[in-house]
Parts: sequence; C-alpha cells; structure tokens
Amino acid sequence: MSLISHLEELKTRLIRVLIVVGIGFGVCYLFKEWSFRVITKPLVDAMPAQSTLIFTGLPEAFFIHMKIAFFASLLLTAPYTLYEIWRFISPGLYRNEKKYVLPFIFFSSILFGGGVLFGYFIALPPAFAFFVSFSTDALKPMISFREYLDLTLKFLLAFGLSFEMPVFIFFLAKLGIVNAKMLAKQRRYAILIIFIAAAILTPSPDAISQFLMAIPLMLLYEVSIFVARFAGGKKPAPDETGVPEEGMPEEKEEKNP
Repeated sequence: MSLISHLEELKTRLIRVLIVVGIGFGVCYLFKEWSFRVITKPLVDAMPAQSTLIFTGLPEAFFIHMKIAFFASLLLTAPYTLYEIWRFISPGLYRNEKKYVLPFIFFSSILFGGGVLFGYFIALPPAFAFFVSFSTDALKPMISFREYLDLTLKFLLAFGLSFEMPVFIFFLAKLGIVNAKMLAKQRRYAILIIFIAAAILTPSPDAISQFLMAIPLMLLYEVSIFVARFAGGKKPAPDETGVPEEGMPEEKEEKNP
C-alpha cells in the first residue's frame, strides 16, 4: 500500500473509533446519576454521617458528569479500539504474529478491567477510610468532588496498567529481551521494585494499601514467569531456505478500509 493509502486507512479507523467512543459517551451520560453513585461509593462509605461532597465552581458539576461519562466510554470501548489498532498494523506483521491478535485484545481487556475492579473494590475503600479517619468533631471533611475524581481515576488507571504486566512480559519474551529463567533469577529485585512502585502509586501512605497493591503484582509477576516460559518456547524449524516457515512475512494485500 502507498503512503496515501495508509493515511486514508488510518483516518477511516480513527473516525470509526471516535464514532464508537461517541456513542458510548452518549449511553454512559444517560446513566450519569448511576455512574455518580458508583464512582463516589468508596468515599461515601468512608465519610462520617452528614458529610457531603462539594463543587467549587458553577460549571464544575456539569463537567464532572461529562468527565465520568467520557472515561467510562473509553473503558467500555477499549476492546474495539484495540481491535482497530491491530487491524491497521496487521498487514506489517508476520504470519505467526497475527495469531496473537485476538488473545492480545482479550487478555489485555480482561487484565485491565480486573485491575480497575480490584482497585475499586479492594484498594480504594481502606485508603479513603485511612484519610477520613483523621477527621474530628472540630475538623470535618468537605471534599471537592473534582479533586476526588482526579485522584480516583489516576488510582484506578495505575491499577489497570499494572495488571497488564503478563501481557507486557509476553511481548518482551517474544522479542528475546527477557526469559523465564532471567525473571525467576531476578525475583527478589522484582519484589523490591514492586513494593517501591506500590508505595508511590497508592494514594495513602499506610502499609495496608501498599500491600493491597503489591500482593497482586507479586502474583502477576509469578504468572509472568510462566507466560515468558510459554512465549519463549521452541522456535519453528527452518525450511530449505534457512528461514523459519512461520517467520515468513505475508505478502501485503491492498484492502478496503
């Protein structure tokens, strides 16, 4: 395909993604009250009675609902976005690489969603309870929802991305950068790095929240060792030309967007 054809295809796929995200945004905005209750539940459960969230600017509440709907749409439409990305780059992939497309989309979506859910249900409640525990009769919490939302989204994003470790390790192993033996040998240093990362990424300084993030990451590291062993399996035998059959790139075909 020519450069112009590639750009046209990229434009078409971007438009498709934007349309799907836009539709998802509209659907999520219709459920804005429900989304608001869901996103605030970890904090509301930890706050003292008669406490409330506030907004400090006139249009702030409107933009808060817009922001929640937008990020919910990005999360729900992420599998389709990944699919369009793979469809765009697939002509340049080797034949044996294309078989990883659907597993990549599936496991990336599952792991990211699992990280977000773990952060929401397991890690956020004790973290917010720790912060709110410093309130007294003379010191009542009046929390800006904008600040709370920004903190929560960053926190959930950190959990979602950190849970992608097995997928990341898989591709590093396929590229020959790491292998299962190396990962197992460096386990003690990996655990140290995991605890340092947990201390940085968790919003509260208490040890409980840090352990709640570090423990699943250590389990995922063990899973990553198994994944690296699988990814670094036997290489395909070369044919008469000396080139592995599965390593032969497919001829690129002109295709419609």
